[in-house]
Amino acid sequence: MAGLIAFMGYGGSVFLMGWTGGYVLLAMLLAPYLRKFGKFTVPEFIGDRYYSKTARIVAVVCLIVASVTYVIGQMKGIGVAFSRFLEVDYDIGLAVGMGIVFFYAVMGGMKGITYTQIAQYCVLILAYTIPAIFISLYLTGNPLPQLGLGSTMVGSDVYLLDRLDQVLRDLGFAEYTTNARLSQTNMWMYTMSLMIGTAGLPHVIIRFFTVPKVRDARSSAGWALVFIALLYTTAPSVAAMARLNLIETIEPTPGDYMVYDERPDWIRNWETTGLLAFEDKDGDGRIRYASDPEINEMTKVDRDIMVLANPEIAGLPNWVIALVAAGGLAAALSTAAGLLLAISSAISHDLLKGVFKPDITERQELAASRIAMAGAILLAGYLGFNPPDFAAGTIVNFAVAFAVSASTKAPPEHIQQLVEEIRVPAGA
Repeated sequence: MAGLIAFMGYGGSVFLMGWTGGYVLLAMLLAPYLRKFGKFTVPEFIGDRYYSKTARIVAVVCLIVASVTYVIGQMKGIGVAFSRFLEVDYDIGLAVGMGIVFFYAVMGGMKGITYTQIAQYCVLILAYTIPAIFISLYLTGNPLPQLGLGSTMVGSDVYLLDRLDQVLRDLGFAEYTTNARLSQTNMWMYTMSLMIGTAGLPHVIIRFFTVPKVRDARSSAGWALVFIALLYTTAPSVAAMARLNLIETIEPTPGDYMVYDERPDWIRNWETTGLLAFEDKDGDGRIRYASDPEINEMTKVDRDIMVLANPEIAGLPNWVIALVAAGGLAAALSTAAGLLLAISSAISHDLLKGVFKPDITERQELAASRIAMAGAILLAGYLGFNPPDFAAGTIVNFAVAFAVSASTKAPPEHIQQLVEEIRVPAGA
């Protein structure tokens, strides 16, 4: 998300608003009531609520479509993180990540995934916020990234966002703070779609079905909002600072382009992964970065590398760079495991146990769950290696997944309640 905002500017904030608002919607209006119903999966809830096995099957299909679409993006993130961490090609990084997810998700089950996700979330939060503090101090002298975004640059009276707008204009790009991309109506509708989609994400909802009490669902949702707010208010700062660092590293002063043979280690490292590429179009041996594709010699700057590369670009200590790599891995692995768990439980518990073979034993249901999860990992890995056209980038893939989730998985119970509340009396 931060990588997308770094390149889209203000227009990318739609993702920030939609996903943040979605968790508020989930915590306030959905999570406690879902737990109160007493079921353990969304398809089971829908099947019982509408007294229909057909509805339950349809819910399973929708869950799988949304989850597989979303997990493709997570696999892309796993491949990016492992390729940089191991300094190998993206395909090798993805294969390694698939093996790790397979081991602890298939072998560990719900309990294993739950405990590993606790550790992963702790790593994620630290790995995202600590480098942001360092970079904010480096650029603005303010230790809080949220405030640093609106502060002046160190040793200057120019604000960080004004500086970023200026360097982008000089290179022919759209201004960072005014690049809206969408009309106000479309931006509002896009935000609402992402909000409802977040509230309907299978791997998020499933957690609220398994807590002991309704009170626990409310409490966990409240704490989740605290940490989500911490991360999501940091993201715009990371995005802006990463874009400014990238440009000023390649072109320290206007017209003074970096010599390719003297490029820093971070460029060499990311070139190894295939996610950063340079072509010397004019033969002068210098790196030119501009909006015009005819003169732009940075032929590939993958948006998904921006957060991971940011500490390297800023020249932060190696331990900070390693921490960011660990955070990237934690983010991708934890979400991928949750999605795979949702898929496997839908197939084994809702489809097999709930519809086609209600008399199977718990041992057989567990075996079916592990087989389903293994199959989902292989499918997601294949689509990670060969992403479909709509999944050209991680964040685009997430947007499609959230749209599917919004259209299919947001609990219909509350929609029906709203309809009943506004129903017009007969004859009116």
